[in-house]
Amino acid sequence: MFRNSNITARLFDRQISAPAPGTSVNCNRRFYENLVPSHTIYDVECPDLSFCKFTHDGRYLITFSRNHQDLIVYRPTWLSYSCEGEVCDLPSKARRFESFFTQLYSVTLASSGTDVICKEFFLYMEGNQFGIFATSTTQIQDTPAIGGAIQGVPSFERIAFHLLRLEDGIVLDEKVFQNDYVNLNHDMGVLYDDLLAIVSIRYQRIQILQIRESGHLVDVRALGAFCYEDDELFLNSSSQCMHQLSENHAENGLHANQPNPDSLFLSGIKQRLLSFIFRGIWNEEVDRSQTVQSMKKKFYFHFQDYVDLIIWKVQFLDRHHLLIKFGSVEGVLQYSRSADHHPSFFAVYNMETTEVVAFYPNSAYELCGLFEQFGDHFYSASRNLLHLKFISSHSNNIHASDQLRIVKNKASSSLQVESLLCPPLSASAAIHLTFCLIFMLLWFLIRQPSVLKFKIKPGPEAGNVDNRTRKASSFLFHPFLPLALSIQQSMHFPPSMNIHYRQ
Repeated sequence: MFRNSNITARLFDRQISAPAPGTSVNCNRRFYENLVPSHTIYDVECPDLSFCKFTHDGRYLITFSRNHQDLIVYRPTWLSYSCEGEVCDLPSKARRFESFFTQLYSVTLASSGTDVICKEFFLYMEGNQFGIFATSTTQIQDTPAIGGAIQGVPSFERIAFHLLRLEDGIVLDEKVFQNDYVNLNHDMGVLYDDLLAIVSIRYQRIQILQIRESGHLVDVRALGAFCYEDDELFLNSSSQCMHQLSENHAENGLHANQPNPDSLFLSGIKQRLLSFIFRGIWNEEVDRSQTVQSMKKKFYFHFQDYVDLIIWKVQFLDRHHLLIKFGSVEGVLQYSRSADHHPSFFAVYNMETTEVVAFYPNSAYELCGLFEQFGDHFYSASRNLLHLKFISSHSNNIHASDQLRIVKNKASSSLQVESLLCPPLSASAAIHLTFCLIFMLLWFLIRQPSVLKFKIKPGPEAGNVDNRTRKASSFLFHPFLPLALSIQQSMHFPPSMNIHYRQ
Protein backbone atom coordinates (compact mmCIF):
# COMPACT_ATOMS: atom_id res chain seq x y z
CA MET A 1 0.00 0.00 0.00
CA PHE A 2 1.07 3.60 -0.64
CA ARG A 3 3.53 2.86 -3.43
CA ASN A 4 3.14 6.47 -4.54
CA SER A 5 4.53 9.16 -2.23
CA ASN A 6 2.05 11.78 -3.47
CA ILE A 7 -0.45 12.70 -0.75
CA THR A 8 -3.38 12.84 -3.17
CA ALA A 9 -2.58 9.40 -4.54
CA ARG A 10 -2.29 8.03 -1.02
CA LEU A 11 -5.69 9.41 -0.05
CA PHE A 12 -7.22 7.86 -3.16
CA ASP A 13 -5.59 4.49 -2.41
CA ARG A 14 -6.96 4.60 1.12
CA GLN A 15 -10.48 5.07 -0.22
CA ILE A 16 -10.42 2.16 -2.66
CA SER A 17 -8.28 -0.40 -0.79
CA ALA A 18 -7.87 -1.73 2.73
CA PRO A 19 -4.57 -2.41 4.50
CA ALA A 20 -3.56 -5.89 5.53
CA PRO A 21 -4.91 -7.07 8.90
CA GLY A 22 -3.02 -5.54 11.80
CA THR A 23 -1.29 -2.88 9.68
CA SER A 24 -3.84 -0.04 9.70
CA VAL A 25 -1.92 2.01 12.30
CA ASN A 26 1.35 1.73 10.39
CA CYS A 27 -0.38 2.69 7.14
CA ASN A 28 -1.90 5.77 8.76
CA ARG A 29 1.47 6.71 10.22
CA ARG A 30 2.94 6.85 6.72
CA PHE A 31 0.79 9.87 5.92
CA TYR A 32 3.19 11.85 8.08
CA GLU A 33 5.83 11.38 5.42
CA ASN A 34 3.85 14.07 3.59
CA LEU A 35 2.47 16.06 6.54
CA VAL A 36 5.67 17.65 7.84
CA PRO A 37 6.58 21.24 8.71
CA SER A 38 7.58 23.14 5.59
CA HIS A 39 8.09 26.71 6.84
CA THR A 40 9.67 28.43 9.82
CA ILE A 41 8.82 31.74 11.44
CA TYR A 42 11.96 33.00 13.14
CA ASP A 43 12.11 35.14 16.25
CA VAL A 44 8.39 34.99 17.03
CA GLU A 45 6.96 37.54 19.42
CA CYS A 46 6.12 35.35 22.40
CA PRO A 47 5.35 35.90 26.09
CA ASP A 48 8.14 35.45 28.60
CA LEU A 49 7.06 32.03 29.87
CA SER A 50 8.49 28.65 30.74
CA PHE A 51 7.11 26.16 28.22
CA CYS A 52 6.32 22.66 29.46
CA LYS A 53 4.68 20.43 26.82
CA PHE A 54 1.59 19.65 24.75
CA THR A 55 -0.96 17.30 26.24
CA HIS A 56 -1.18 13.84 24.64
CA ASP A 57 -4.42 14.65 22.82
CA GLY A 58 -3.01 17.93 21.47
CA ARG A 59 -5.73 20.10 23.02
CA TYR A 60 -3.57 22.15 25.38
CA LEU A 61 -0.13 23.71 25.61
CA ILE A 62 1.06 23.86 29.21
CA THR A 63 3.22 26.83 30.25
CA PHE A 64 4.28 28.46 33.50
CA SER A 65 5.09 32.02 34.43
CA ARG A 66 8.76 32.89 34.67
CA ASN A 67 8.59 33.08 38.50
CA HIS A 68 6.87 29.64 38.52
CA GLN A 69 3.86 30.92 40.43
CA ASP A 70 1.16 30.78 37.75
CA LEU A 71 -0.08 28.17 35.30
CA ILE A 72 -1.00 29.52 31.84
CA VAL A 73 -2.80 27.16 29.46
CA TYR A 74 -3.13 27.74 25.71
CA ARG A 75 -5.17 26.02 23.03
CA PRO A 76 -3.37 25.43 19.71
CA THR A 77 -5.03 27.07 16.71
CA TRP A 78 -4.02 27.05 13.08
CA LEU A 79 -2.72 30.11 11.30
CA SER A 80 -5.08 31.41 8.59
CA TYR A 81 -4.68 34.42 6.32
CA SER A 82 -5.56 35.51 2.80
CA CYS A 83 -3.47 37.07 0.08
CA GLU A 84 -3.74 38.24 -3.54
CA GLY A 85 -1.68 37.18 -6.52
CA GLU A 86 0.74 34.32 -6.94
CA VAL A 87 3.24 35.62 -4.38
CA CYS A 88 1.80 35.15 -0.90
CA ASP A 89 3.99 36.47 1.89
CA LEU A 90 3.16 35.92 5.52
CA PRO A 91 1.65 39.08 7.08
CA SER A 92 3.75 40.71 9.74
CA LYS A 93 0.94 40.51 12.31
CA ALA A 94 0.87 36.74 11.86
CA ARG A 95 4.43 36.43 13.13
CA ARG A 96 3.24 36.33 16.69
CA PHE A 97 2.69 33.59 19.23
CA GLU A 98 -1.00 34.52 19.50
CA SER A 99 -1.51 33.64 15.83
CA PHE A 100 -0.95 29.97 16.66
CA PHE A 101 -2.15 29.76 20.27
CA THR A 102 -5.09 31.17 22.20
CA GLN A 103 -4.76 31.71 25.94
CA LEU A 104 -7.55 30.01 27.85
CA TYR A 105 -6.78 31.11 31.41
CA SER A 106 -4.11 31.80 34.00
CA VAL A 107 -4.28 30.18 37.45
CA THR A 108 -2.08 30.84 40.46
CA LEU A 109 -1.02 27.47 41.91
CA ALA A 110 1.76 28.66 44.22
CA SER A 111 -0.36 30.84 46.47
CA SER A 112 2.28 31.62 49.11
CA GLY A 113 5.44 33.48 48.30
CA THR A 114 7.63 30.51 49.31
CA ASP A 115 6.02 27.95 46.96
CA VAL A 116 7.00 27.42 43.32
CA ILE A 117 5.64 25.18 40.59
CA CYS A 118 7.80 22.21 39.65
CA LYS A 119 8.16 22.68 35.91
CA GLU A 120 9.29 19.08 35.35
CA PHE A 121 6.17 17.52 36.88
CA PHE A 122 2.95 17.33 34.87
CA LEU A 123 0.51 14.45 34.47
CA TYR A 124 -2.49 14.39 32.16
CA MET A 125 -5.61 12.23 32.28
CA GLU A 126 -6.89 12.23 28.73
CA GLY A 127 -10.34 10.79 29.47
CA ASN A 128 -11.62 13.59 31.71
CA GLN A 129 -8.95 16.19 30.84
CA PHE A 130 -7.54 16.42 34.35
CA GLY A 131 -4.06 17.81 34.91
CA ILE A 132 -1.90 17.12 37.96
CA PHE A 133 0.72 19.69 38.97
CA ALA A 134 3.12 19.95 41.91
CA THR A 135 4.32 22.89 44.00
CA SER A 136 6.91 22.90 46.75
CA THR A 137 8.85 25.14 49.06
CA THR A 138 12.63 25.44 49.07
CA GLN A 139 14.52 22.25 49.87
CA ILE A 140 15.99 22.07 53.38
CA GLN A 141 19.22 20.07 53.57
CA ASP A 142 20.02 19.65 57.27
CA THR A 143 16.77 18.29 58.65
CA PRO A 144 16.73 16.13 61.80
CA ALA A 145 15.44 12.60 61.24
CA ILE A 146 12.42 12.40 63.54
CA GLY A 147 9.22 10.41 63.40
CA GLY A 148 10.73 7.52 61.47
CA ALA A 149 12.43 9.67 58.82
CA ILE A 150 15.54 8.44 57.00
CA GLN A 151 18.75 10.02 58.25
CA GLY A 152 20.47 12.16 55.62
CA VAL A 153 17.43 12.75 53.39
CA PRO A 154 16.48 16.44 52.98
CA SER A 155 12.93 17.70 53.18
CA PHE A 156 10.50 20.26 51.87
CA GLU A 157 8.38 22.11 54.36
CA ARG A 158 5.40 21.70 52.04
CA ILE A 159 4.75 19.70 48.88
CA ALA A 160 1.32 19.96 47.25
CA PHE A 161 -0.18 18.05 44.31
CA HIS A 162 -2.97 19.97 42.56
CA LEU A 163 -5.73 18.31 40.54
CA LEU A 164 -6.95 20.76 37.91
CA ARG A 165 -9.63 20.57 35.24
CA LEU A 166 -7.84 21.84 32.16
CA GLU A 167 -11.03 22.73 30.33
CA ASP A 168 -11.75 25.72 32.56
CA GLY A 169 -8.81 25.89 35.00
CA ILE A 170 -10.77 24.98 38.12
CA VAL A 171 -8.65 23.48 40.92
CA LEU A 172 -10.65 20.47 42.09
CA ASP A 173 -8.52 19.01 44.88
CA GLU A 174 -5.02 18.90 46.33
CA LYS A 175 -2.88 16.53 48.38
CA VAL A 176 -0.33 18.06 50.76
CA PHE A 177 2.79 16.46 52.24
CA GLN A 178 4.39 18.24 55.18
CA ASN A 179 8.13 18.06 55.99
CA ASP A 180 8.69 15.37 53.39
CA TYR A 181 10.86 14.66 50.37
CA VAL A 182 9.34 13.62 47.03
CA ASN A 183 11.33 13.44 43.81
CA LEU A 184 9.36 15.74 41.49
CA ASN A 185 11.76 15.58 38.54
CA HIS A 186 10.76 12.11 37.36
CA ASP A 187 7.03 11.56 36.81
CA MET A 188 7.18 8.75 34.25
CA GLY A 189 4.94 5.82 35.15
CA VAL A 190 3.49 7.20 38.39
CA LEU A 191 0.03 7.49 36.79
CA TYR A 192 -1.89 4.45 35.55
CA ASP A 193 -5.55 4.87 34.59
CA ASP A 194 -7.05 6.51 37.69
CA LEU A 195 -4.27 5.49 40.10
CA LEU A 196 -1.47 7.81 41.20
CA ALA A 197 1.65 6.66 43.08
CA ILE A 198 3.62 9.17 45.17
CA VAL A 199 6.83 8.08 46.90
CA SER A 200 7.77 9.67 50.21
CA ILE A 201 11.52 9.10 50.13
CA ARG A 202 12.01 10.63 53.54
CA TYR A 203 9.54 8.28 55.25
CA GLN A 204 9.81 5.36 52.77
CA ARG A 205 6.11 5.26 52.04
CA ILE A 206 4.37 4.67 48.71
CA GLN A 207 1.05 6.51 48.74
CA ILE A 208 -1.50 5.16 46.24
CA LEU A 209 -4.23 7.67 45.37
CA GLN A 210 -7.31 7.25 43.22
CA ILE A 211 -8.48 10.10 41.02
CA ARG A 212 -12.27 10.03 41.02
CA GLU A 213 -14.35 11.32 38.12
CA SER A 214 -15.81 13.86 40.54
CA GLY A 215 -12.34 15.43 40.79
CA HIS A 216 -11.23 14.16 44.20
CA LEU A 217 -7.94 12.60 45.28
CA VAL A 218 -8.78 9.64 47.52
CA ASP A 219 -6.27 7.65 49.58
CA VAL A 220 -6.37 3.98 48.54
CA ARG A 221 -3.44 2.49 50.46
CA ALA A 222 -0.01 3.26 51.84
CA LEU A 223 2.81 0.78 51.25
CA GLY A 224 6.10 0.70 53.08
CA ALA A 225 5.99 0.01 56.78
CA PHE A 226 2.89 -2.15 56.21
CA CYS A 227 1.81 -4.25 53.26
CA TYR A 228 -1.75 -5.24 54.19
CA GLU A 229 -4.30 -2.74 55.44
CA ASP A 230 -4.67 -4.56 58.79
CA ASP A 231 -0.93 -4.99 59.44
CA GLU A 232 -0.78 -1.93 61.67
CA LEU A 233 -3.81 -3.09 63.66
CA PHE A 234 -2.22 -6.50 64.17
CA LEU A 235 1.10 -5.06 65.32
CA ASN A 236 -0.61 -2.62 67.68
CA SER A 237 -2.63 -5.40 69.25
CA SER A 238 0.51 -7.52 69.59
CA SER A 239 2.31 -4.61 71.21
CA GLN A 240 -0.51 -4.23 73.73
CA CYS A 241 -0.31 -7.93 74.56
CA MET A 242 3.45 -7.69 75.06
CA HIS A 243 2.94 -4.64 77.28
CA GLN A 244 0.37 -6.51 79.36
CA LEU A 245 2.70 -9.50 79.63
CA SER A 246 5.48 -7.21 80.83
CA GLU A 247 3.21 -5.77 83.53
CA ASN A 248 2.28 -9.26 84.70
CA HIS A 249 5.95 -10.20 84.95
CA ALA A 250 6.63 -7.07 87.00
CA GLU A 251 3.82 -7.94 89.41
CA ASN A 252 5.36 -11.39 89.84
CA GLY A 253 8.78 -9.93 90.54
CA LEU A 254 10.15 -10.61 87.03
CA HIS A 255 11.69 -7.53 85.43
CA ALA A 256 11.79 -7.37 81.65
CA ASN A 257 12.41 -4.43 79.36
CA GLN A 258 9.44 -3.60 77.19
CA PRO A 259 10.46 -4.10 73.55
CA ASN A 260 10.11 -1.28 71.10
CA PRO A 261 8.25 -2.50 67.98
CA ASP A 262 10.01 0.08 65.81
CA SER A 263 13.39 -1.41 66.66
CA LEU A 264 12.28 -5.04 66.20
CA PHE A 265 10.79 -4.95 62.73
CA LEU A 266 11.94 -3.91 59.32
CA SER A 267 9.38 -2.36 57.00
CA GLY A 268 6.89 -4.67 55.34
CA ILE A 269 8.30 -4.19 51.85
CA LYS A 270 11.87 -4.71 53.14
CA GLN A 271 10.77 -7.96 54.82
CA ARG A 272 9.25 -9.17 51.53
CA LEU A 273 12.40 -8.19 49.64
CA LEU A 274 14.77 -10.02 52.01
CA SER A 275 12.56 -13.10 51.94
CA PHE A 276 12.58 -13.16 48.14
CA ILE A 277 16.38 -12.81 48.01
CA PHE A 278 16.80 -15.53 50.63
CA ARG A 279 14.54 -18.01 48.82
CA GLY A 280 16.17 -17.26 45.48
CA ILE A 281 19.66 -18.03 46.78
CA TRP A 282 18.42 -21.07 48.70
CA ASN A 283 16.70 -22.63 45.69
CA GLU A 284 19.49 -22.03 43.19
CA GLU A 285 21.75 -24.58 44.89
CA VAL A 286 20.87 -28.17 43.99
CA ASP A 287 23.54 -29.61 46.26
CA ARG A 288 22.37 -28.85 49.81
CA SER A 289 25.89 -29.27 51.11
CA GLN A 290 26.83 -26.12 49.25
CA THR A 291 23.76 -24.16 50.33
CA VAL A 292 25.23 -22.89 53.59
CA GLN A 293 28.36 -21.57 51.93
CA SER A 294 26.32 -19.96 49.18
CA MET A 295 24.04 -18.29 51.73
CA LYS A 296 27.04 -16.92 53.61
CA LYS A 297 28.62 -15.38 50.50
CA LYS A 298 25.54 -14.15 48.68
CA PHE A 299 23.06 -13.31 51.46
CA TYR A 300 24.51 -12.92 54.93
CA PHE A 301 27.64 -11.14 53.73
CA HIS A 302 25.45 -8.52 51.97
CA PHE A 303 22.62 -8.60 54.49
CA GLN A 304 23.28 -5.14 55.93
CA ASP A 305 23.62 -3.71 52.43
CA TYR A 306 20.15 -5.02 51.58
CA VAL A 307 18.77 -3.68 54.86
CA ASP A 308 20.19 -0.21 54.16
CA LEU A 309 18.51 0.04 50.75
CA ILE A 310 15.84 2.71 50.46
CA ILE A 311 13.15 3.29 47.86
CA TRP A 312 14.23 5.80 45.21
CA LYS A 313 11.44 5.65 42.68
CA VAL A 314 8.26 3.76 41.81
CA GLN A 315 6.24 3.33 38.65
CA PHE A 316 3.24 1.25 37.62
CA LEU A 317 3.57 -1.75 35.34
CA ASP A 318 -0.19 -2.38 35.57
CA ARG A 319 -2.90 -1.87 38.18
CA HIS A 320 -1.43 -4.53 40.47
CA HIS A 321 2.34 -4.46 39.91
CA LEU A 322 4.87 -1.79 40.81
CA LEU A 323 8.44 -1.45 39.59
CA ILE A 324 10.39 -0.22 42.63
CA LYS A 325 13.91 1.14 42.42
CA PHE A 326 16.10 0.71 45.52
CA GLY A 327 19.41 2.37 46.24
CA SER A 328 21.55 3.97 48.92
CA VAL A 329 20.81 7.20 50.76
CA GLU A 330 23.82 8.83 49.12
CA GLY A 331 22.57 7.85 45.67
CA VAL A 332 19.08 9.28 46.07
CA LEU A 333 20.49 12.74 46.75
CA GLN A 334 22.36 12.66 43.42
CA TYR A 335 19.80 10.61 41.49
CA SER A 336 19.10 13.21 38.85
CA ARG A 337 22.76 13.97 38.21
CA SER A 338 24.93 10.88 38.57
CA ALA A 339 22.80 7.83 39.24
CA ASP A 340 25.11 5.59 37.23
CA HIS A 341 27.84 5.95 39.88
CA HIS A 342 25.67 4.45 42.62
CA PRO A 343 24.55 0.80 42.66
CA SER A 344 20.81 0.31 42.56
CA PHE A 345 18.30 -2.50 42.24
CA PHE A 346 14.88 -3.01 40.68
CA ALA A 347 12.09 -5.06 42.26
CA VAL A 348 8.67 -5.99 40.90
CA TYR A 349 6.08 -5.87 43.69
CA ASN A 350 2.54 -7.25 43.58
CA MET A 351 0.29 -4.96 45.63
CA GLU A 352 -2.50 -7.55 45.92
CA THR A 353 -0.44 -10.51 47.14
CA THR A 354 2.20 -8.26 48.80
CA GLU A 355 4.93 -10.38 47.22
CA VAL A 356 8.15 -9.41 45.49
CA VAL A 357 8.06 -11.41 42.25
CA ALA A 358 11.37 -10.29 40.72
CA PHE A 359 14.60 -8.61 41.82
CA TYR A 360 17.44 -7.40 39.59
CA PRO A 361 20.61 -5.33 39.97
CA ASN A 362 20.66 -2.32 37.67
CA SER A 363 23.23 -3.97 35.41
CA ALA A 364 21.34 -7.25 34.95
CA TYR A 365 21.26 -8.33 31.31
CA GLU A 366 18.00 -10.18 31.93
CA LEU A 367 16.27 -6.95 32.94
CA CYS A 368 17.74 -5.11 29.95
CA GLY A 369 16.43 -7.88 27.70
CA LEU A 370 12.94 -7.59 29.17
CA PHE A 371 13.03 -3.84 28.70
CA GLU A 372 14.05 -4.20 25.07
CA GLN A 373 11.21 -6.62 24.31
CA PHE A 374 8.46 -5.05 26.41
CA GLY A 375 9.57 -1.43 26.71
CA ASP A 376 6.06 -0.05 26.16
CA HIS A 377 4.97 -1.54 29.50
CA PHE A 378 7.49 0.67 31.28
CA TYR A 379 5.98 3.90 29.94
CA SER A 380 2.26 3.44 29.57
CA ALA A 381 -0.21 5.37 31.70
CA SER A 382 -2.92 3.03 30.44
CA ARG A 383 -3.33 0.26 27.93
CA ASN A 384 -6.39 1.92 26.38
CA LEU A 385 -5.03 5.25 25.14
CA LEU A 386 -5.31 5.64 21.37
CA HIS A 387 -2.20 7.78 20.95
CA LEU A 388 0.02 5.00 22.32
CA LYS A 389 -0.47 3.07 19.09
CA PHE A 390 1.25 5.88 17.20
CA ILE A 391 4.34 6.13 19.43
CA SER A 392 7.48 4.44 18.16
CA SER A 393 9.70 2.60 20.61
CA HIS A 394 12.39 -0.04 20.35
CA SER A 395 9.76 -2.63 21.31
CA ASN A 396 7.41 -2.00 18.38
CA ASN A 397 9.64 -0.42 15.73
CA ILE A 398 12.56 -2.14 14.03
CA HIS A 399 14.31 1.16 13.26
CA ALA A 400 14.16 2.29 16.89
CA SER A 401 15.42 -1.14 17.88
CA ASP A 402 18.42 -0.68 15.59
CA GLN A 403 19.18 2.66 17.22
CA LEU A 404 19.07 1.07 20.66
CA ARG A 405 21.43 -1.64 19.47
CA ILE A 406 23.89 1.03 18.32
CA VAL A 407 23.71 2.71 21.74
CA LYS A 408 24.38 -0.61 23.46
CA ASN A 409 27.34 -1.35 21.25
CA LYS A 410 28.89 2.01 22.04
CA ALA A 411 28.22 1.69 25.76
CA SER A 412 30.57 0.07 28.23
CA SER A 413 30.29 -3.55 29.27
CA SER A 414 28.63 -2.53 32.54
CA LEU A 415 25.53 -1.20 30.82
CA GLN A 416 22.90 -0.14 33.35
CA VAL A 417 19.21 -0.24 32.71
CA GLU A 418 18.90 3.46 33.69
CA SER A 419 20.69 4.35 30.48
CA LEU A 420 17.87 2.64 28.59
CA LEU A 421 14.94 3.76 30.73
CA CYS A 422 14.11 6.89 28.79
CA PRO A 423 10.59 7.52 27.45
CA PRO A 424 9.92 7.00 23.76
CA LEU A 425 9.88 10.07 21.56
CA SER A 426 6.19 10.87 21.39
CA ALA A 427 4.95 13.83 19.44
CA SER A 428 3.93 15.71 22.58
CA ALA A 429 7.24 15.10 24.31
CA ALA A 430 9.47 17.99 25.24
CA ILE A 431 13.12 17.58 24.24
CA HIS A 432 15.40 19.60 26.50
CA LEU A 433 19.03 20.09 25.46
CA THR A 434 20.71 21.98 28.23
CA PHE A 435 23.21 24.65 27.21
CA CYS A 436 24.32 23.71 23.73
CA LEU A 437 25.65 25.65 20.77
CA ILE A 438 23.61 26.38 17.65
CA PHE A 439 22.85 23.26 15.63
CA MET A 440 20.18 21.89 13.31
CA LEU A 441 17.83 18.91 13.58
CA LEU A 442 17.30 16.95 10.37
CA TRP A 443 14.50 14.48 9.58
CA PHE A 444 15.05 11.85 6.89
CA LEU A 445 12.72 9.21 5.51
CA ILE A 446 13.41 5.82 7.06
CA ARG A 447 12.50 3.92 3.90
CA GLN A 448 14.53 6.35 1.78
CA PRO A 449 17.40 7.52 4.03
CA SER A 450 18.75 9.96 1.47
CA VAL A 451 15.54 12.02 1.31
CA LEU A 452 15.49 15.00 3.67
CA LYS A 453 11.87 15.82 4.61
CA PHE A 454 12.32 18.81 6.90
CA LYS A 455 14.75 20.46 9.27
CA ILE A 456 14.48 22.52 12.43
CA LYS A 457 17.01 25.23 13.16
CA PRO A 458 16.79 26.98 16.54
CA GLY A 459 17.98 30.51 17.03
CA PRO A 460 17.87 33.45 14.62
CA GLU A 461 17.47 32.95 10.88
CA ALA A 462 20.83 34.52 10.06
CA GLY A 463 22.60 32.36 12.66
CA ASN A 464 24.22 33.27 15.94
CA VAL A 465 26.72 36.08 15.76
CA ASP A 466 28.62 34.93 18.84
CA ASN A 467 29.04 31.14 18.62
CA ARG A 468 30.66 31.12 22.04
CA THR A 469 27.34 31.93 23.69
CA ARG A 470 25.95 28.93 25.53
CA LYS A 471 22.19 28.59 25.31
CA ALA A 472 19.56 26.13 26.55
CA SER A 473 17.43 24.73 23.74
CA SER A 474 14.13 22.89 23.96
CA PHE A 475 11.77 21.52 21.31
CA LEU A 476 8.02 20.95 21.63
CA PHE A 477 6.16 18.83 19.08
CA HIS A 478 2.41 18.72 18.63
CA PRO A 479 1.04 15.16 18.82
CA PHE A 480 -0.54 15.10 15.34
CA LEU A 481 -0.34 18.52 13.70
CA PRO A 482 2.78 19.38 11.64
CA LEU A 483 3.67 21.98 14.26
CA ALA A 484 6.81 22.32 16.39
CA LEU A 485 8.32 24.97 18.64
CA SER A 486 12.02 25.54 19.18
CA ILE A 487 12.92 27.74 22.15
CA GLN A 488 16.34 29.07 23.05
CA GLN A 489 17.24 30.72 26.31
CA SER A 490 20.41 32.28 27.61
CA MET A 491 21.40 34.05 30.79
CA HIS A 492 19.93 37.53 31.23
CA PHE A 493 18.08 37.46 27.88
CA PRO A 494 14.41 36.79 27.03
CA PRO A 495 13.64 33.51 25.22
CA SER A 496 13.88 33.26 21.45
CA MET A 497 11.20 31.15 19.77
CA ASN A 498 10.81 29.76 16.26
CA ILE A 499 7.56 28.17 15.05
CA HIS A 500 7.83 25.40 12.46
CA TYR A 501 4.58 24.63 10.65
CA ARG A 502 3.16 23.40 7.35
CA GLN A 503 2.05 26.16 5.03
